[in-house]
Amino acid sequence: MSKNNKQVWLGTDQLESSAEYVKATDNEVAQVTTQDLESPRLESSRRDFLKYLGFGMTAATIASCDIPVRKAIPYVSKPDTIVPGVATYFASTFAQSGDYVPLLVKTREGRPIKVEGNGMSPITQGGTTARAQAAILGLYDTSRFDGPYRIIEGKATSDRDPSNNDGWDIIDGEIMGKLTAGSQIRVVTHTLMSPSTLEAIAEFKKAYPNTEIVQYDPVSSAALLDANQATFGKRAIPTYRFDKAETIVSFGADFLGTWISPVQYARDYVQGRKTNQARMSRHIQVESGMSLTGSNADNRIMVKPSEQGQAILALYGAVVGGGSASLSGAVAEKIAAVGAELKRNRGRSLVVSSSNNLGEQLLVNAINEALGNYGSTIMTDKWSMQRKGDDKAIARFASELEADTIDAVFVLEGANPVYDNPWGATIAANLSKATIAVSLSGVPNDTSVLCNYVAPDHHFLESWGDVEAVEGELSLIQPTITPIFASVGRAGTRQAGESFLIWGKSATYQPDADQPYLEFVKSVWERTAYNRQSGFTAFRSFWDSALHDGVVTLGGGTPFTASTDAEAVPLAAPAAFNQGAVAGAMQRVNVQGTGQEVSFSETINVGNGVFANNPWLQECPDPVTRTVWGNYLTIPVKWEGGNSYTAYNDLNAEEYKGKADIVSLRPGGDKTPADVTVVRQFGQLEDTFSIAVGYGRKVTGMSGRAIGHDIGVNVYPWLPVVDGYVQYYITGAEVSGVVDNEEEFASVQYHHTMGLTTKNEAGAMVYYDRHTGETVEYDRPLTDEEKEHLEPFHVDEKTVMELGEGMQGGLTKRSIIYQGTFAELGELKGEIKERREEAQHLNEQTLYPYEEYAENIYGQGHWWAMHVDLTACIGCAACEVACVAENNVPIVGKYEVWRHHEMKWMRIDRYFYGDVENPRAVYQPMMCQHCDNAPCENVCPVNASQHSNEGLNQMIYNRCIGTRYCANNCPYKVRRFNWLDFTTGDLFSSNEPSVQDEELAFGADNLTRMVLNPDVTVRSRGVIEKCSFCTQRLQAGKLTAKVEGRRLRDSDVRTACQTACPTGAITFGDRNNKQGEVAAKLNNPLNYLALEEVNTQSAVFYAARVHNPMDELV
Repeated sequence: MSKNNKQVWLGTDQLESSAEYVKATDNEVAQVTTQDLESPRLESSRRDFLKYLGFGMTAATIASCDIPVRKAIPYVSKPDTIVPGVATYFASTFAQSGDYVPLLVKTREGRPIKVEGNGMSPITQGGTTARAQAAILGLYDTSRFDGPYRIIEGKATSDRDPSNNDGWDIIDGEIMGKLTAGSQIRVVTHTLMSPSTLEAIAEFKKAYPNTEIVQYDPVSSAALLDANQATFGKRAIPTYRFDKAETIVSFGADFLGTWISPVQYARDYVQGRKTNQARMSRHIQVESGMSLTGSNADNRIMVKPSEQGQAILALYGAVVGGGSASLSGAVAEKIAAVGAELKRNRGRSLVVSSSNNLGEQLLVNAINEALGNYGSTIMTDKWSMQRKGDDKAIARFASELEADTIDAVFVLEGANPVYDNPWGATIAANLSKATIAVSLSGVPNDTSVLCNYVAPDHHFLESWGDVEAVEGELSLIQPTITPIFASVGRAGTRQAGESFLIWGKSATYQPDADQPYLEFVKSVWERTAYNRQSGFTAFRSFWDSALHDGVVTLGGGTPFTASTDAEAVPLAAPAAFNQGAVAGAMQRVNVQGTGQEVSFSETINVGNGVFANNPWLQECPDPVTRTVWGNYLTIPVKWEGGNSYTAYNDLNAEEYKGKADIVSLRPGGDKTPADVTVVRQFGQLEDTFSIAVGYGRKVTGMSGRAIGHDIGVNVYPWLPVVDGYVQYYITGAEVSGVVDNEEEFASVQYHHTMGLTTKNEAGAMVYYDRHTGETVEYDRPLTDEEKEHLEPFHVDEKTVMELGEGMQGGLTKRSIIYQGTFAELGELKGEIKERREEAQHLNEQTLYPYEEYAENIYGQGHWWAMHVDLTACIGCAACEVACVAENNVPIVGKYEVWRHHEMKWMRIDRYFYGDVENPRAVYQPMMCQHCDNAPCENVCPVNASQHSNEGLNQMIYNRCIGTRYCANNCPYKVRRFNWLDFTTGDLFSSNEPSVQDEELAFGADNLTRMVLNPDVTVRSRGVIEKCSFCTQRLQAGKLTAKVEGRRLRDSDVRTACQTACPTGAITFGDRNNKQGEVAAKLNNPLNYLALEEVNTQSAVFYAARVHNPMDELV
């Protein structure tokens, strides 16, 4: 394997520096032609615009003669909680399809506009995910059902006038009329963590005793649950303490991204990765394709998906003894070394696996038991309820449908059994055999269109409810807005639990109450949770405290789970480890496959497909591949079978822009092949491929308004089932040659690169000499001999390689990424110090001494700064989506991303380093650096870009005339230009691009625009925008401090990216406050400024990336 230890790169093209690549990236800024500006997806050209403008000037003149009539409609009785211009926060919980994040929901004038993590939660501790941040957009989805409907021929048709509030009575009557006491009823759902909903279904079951709950997970953990049932007598998941483990071994488990409880695990994981501690944990990932967790690992051992079981068996032999694994010599040696490392850290180690093979999970349990991890790094006093799915249950449901033994099916919100499991085709073909099928989904999906009725559930922000994600750890869901459609004269949505109470004619249901379901939830809590706590003597006080905090901890791990959910009811204490359950585990391990293999994974954005209709998530780049709006087949960088493919490229030159090969993937057997775009990916094992689930949905909303339909390929039908468990890989797959070409391949891999040029001032090409390690310059073509050791010196992304003399002012180095090992921490600190001193010496050669300037400007007031710890940053993108939600950042769609027009204020650059075939990665959040010596400010002809006396680089939108000089002059490439009216805010609808060919441009309707933050200006076409350090939050903090008669504190203001981060990688504050958190972190010797040698005097400090590899595995 080739090594590039001194080199950091973004992708294959940059690493190889082909002639086409060099030509494409000579310009930092994407070249835009007149044809680009006149997008074929716009209704009008620029010439049309000029014609409209002539008419518009006349029309505007005439219209200005009339005084517009406007009416201010005040509240008849203003709610006590609403103060105009002042935000109100409510505690709630995001829990969908296994995701769990307690939240604080920010509302303005009665409408939710932003979510933050609830810091009082002992599980997530204030962290969030990208999906939780984007969930608020679903509240304002124009495709939501506005009431109950019949479904006829796949279309929702109302039997009532939309203004008729008796619609629910009609639908309820028809549903109950088709149910009898003897009906065989199935309630199909993803993992259900709500005790009150389970209690409501129990009430329903009293009327219909043959009701069964079918719980399944699209990405299943059934084998893990069954293994724990066998070894501990509990079908649940213990609490993994990554913060207490000094050696972590993961077999395919993406615990930082999507596995079980990523927010909780990420927060704990980073606690063991502090560079100021005496020890740093060591993380080893065993996988075939690079996952988010694998990209953060200290070492990766690459094995085929079918070899993962053999690797677990080999580790079992190394730790416990016994068993014989079939592995190659090199991999076997590495596994043996890992086993020795684990034994050196008995009781301080942790082994986890995402395998859905029962034998493999039993062996993992046995390894942890032999290492003494239970009770130290794996806690069995509180068990997680975040996965309850049973593969055999959903398979049995499909068989019962096919056998026509089910009378009624109820499908809860989020579940989409026609789509998100291997039995989907069987369910789709036989669902009509049931007498009645009812979908409770709030948005049309692949299953709802095949049902007889839709009884739509509220969005969680309109709901009352509760969640028990971990035994004894409760969180509440409370409404933050009146149900939207019920408030506009339509029948509206209704909570699923309330529907079951009505259909079951429950005696506990109080229809005359102001909020019937609230009363039911309170009654459940009073009977159960209140009686299991000792802190309050009155239920009202207990309930009010729970509503305020949003979370409740019951002492002693006391479970609070409805008795109807038999599988999830824990025992009073776990049984002792049952060693006998492991006896036959070795024979259950998956056998090693042959041929090419494909693994299936879940992305951090659209997940298992539930969020496919959320454009914030579709346009959130995958952290590893950096692709958007689709799933792609990742292939190895070096693979003989892929030599005929061209690497995907998304560069500046027209002839080299945005093209990717499409191949036919044949999964084997009777599975239907599919055409899929290929992406070369570092860290992908030879003869293996990876592709994400959650794409290829056919129904994601109302026709003409649906975003997310037909994007990517649906791979759920390809998933094999072995011994009753869904397997997330296939063997014997075949990949064809190129069958087509995707012209509009949307990847941000090479967008907004930070660099200089590949030419010197005289125009000669600069080359890197591999023999001498220096640069040379030629103004002639290279000879064949020279080409063997000279490569075009591309400084756009080869960011840490040395520059030759004479390169733009004699710069000697580029300081974007610093990385090193924990064992050589002193050397890394010395290198950073030396290079910073060099840059500072260069920067001191000026007529304007910076220290004197800073003292004069910032000496008395605030001096805002940000600190980003690259060792703590895992690339999860929660900050990126939070920035979109907070700052009204536009979504532009796949086509505009392909044209380099994405508008993200914050991007997360991903760099590789180390072994070319199996590299490590480092993630770097890159936003406006708020430079004190900002190049953008000097070139603006209208002074639209200014510097405040608190160190902020500010944009004055109504001054900006769109020259884009500032974007060209920004070395960090963090300024965004509104090429079109992405926010649908100006007067010409023809300037509004569609995100996915929807009838009405995304954001153009009043419902979607309710998500906009009123504290942040909505930008129009022709304006530059960028990160503002959440200046609106700064202003709010100042006003609060003023009202309270005190000075603004660091803790008063936290940026959106900072609050969203699950690992605490981002810190914002006043560097003049010497007692503040930022001031303390600025003393870290690992700190540096990106491109410090350019003398921009950035306000964003980065701490170098540190890893802790095992030498035996390097």
